[in-house]
Amino acid sequence: MELAIVITVVVVALAFDYTNGFHDAANAIATSVSTRALTPRIALTLAAVMNFVGALLGQKVAHTVADTLDISADDAKNALVIVLASLLGAIVWNLVTWYFGLPSSSTHALIGGLVGAALAAGPDLAVVRWHTIIDKVIIPMVISPIVGFCLAFLVMLAIMWIFRNRPAAKVNRGFRGMQTVSAAALALGHGLQDAQKTMGVIFLALVSSGHADESDGLPLWVIVCAAGAISLGTYSGGWRIMRTLGRKIIHLDPPRGFSAEAVGASVLYTTAYVWQAPISTTHTITSAIMGAGATKRISAVRWGVAGSIVTAWVLTFPAAGLAAAAAYEVLRLVFGV
Repeated sequence: MELAIVITVVVVALAFDYTNGFHDAANAIATSVSTRALTPRIALTLAAVMNFVGALLGQKVAHTVADTLDISADDAKNALVIVLASLLGAIVWNLVTWYFGLPSSSTHALIGGLVGAALAAGPDLAVVRWHTIIDKVIIPMVISPIVGFCLAFLVMLAIMWIFRNRPAAKVNRGFRGMQTVSAAALALGHGLQDAQKTMGVIFLALVSSGHADESDGLPLWVIVCAAGAISLGTYSGGWRIMRTLGRKIIHLDPPRGFSAEAVGASVLYTTAYVWQAPISTTHTITSAIMGAGATKRISAVRWGVAGSIVTAWVLTFPAAGLAAAAAYEVLRLVFGV
């Protein structure tokens, strides 16, 4: 029975990784597609390849995710049910926000699911490491969108000043070409961040059930499977969310698309390698798009749409947590823990 639950956890984790890919595919390519720098299919192919490569470049974020909970190893079956419930809660919220075209955070859905399932299980079975949640999740969750907005605004102002005497058509043509590089960099950062979160959850399940040792690091098969799942999900696309990011917030031109993507990629790399923080790629690129777009004029940003997105951001952590808690109660009965 225990081995069957382990296999189920791995399969569901990879399914979450797949939904993460199609849910967040728009993060890397929406700006390039909306500015016609890349066709949708080429953009998706580029994003899928770079997502796979990025997933192979580090494990620090994965270990941070695995450290969010302290699950008792005395009851391996219950430990696996907690992880499985957290994944189901995150998947439910991903599908809900995808259906409504809202670019919410798969990262915070996953972390919220872990916390919700752990709280439902109780302190005797799982303890939430709140210092990790606050330092590595909550604080970066607040800071990263602010940094993304401000940096994209400043970078775009610099671009406008540097190219102020150049013909607009020529500038747009040049930045349209540069967006291939910035989109690839953003997709690489997305793989570096988001695929590692799934690796961390699988590793947490393996360690809690005694199928892996924490000191040995992530098994190679976990890394490759997570990279492949998010890459396949990315290639299938997320057209609903792409329309929100690429058109509904603001109509982007190539220089603004480039500045948003370049800033978003920089923030993702910095948080992954310096702070090992699992930040939201969705929050980062959306706020960068708003910052770059605000240089046109503040009213150019459709703040009503932005408000709906922010509402989804705020609801993600508790909503995924509640869904995971409900899933835990059902799974507890199903598996008899």
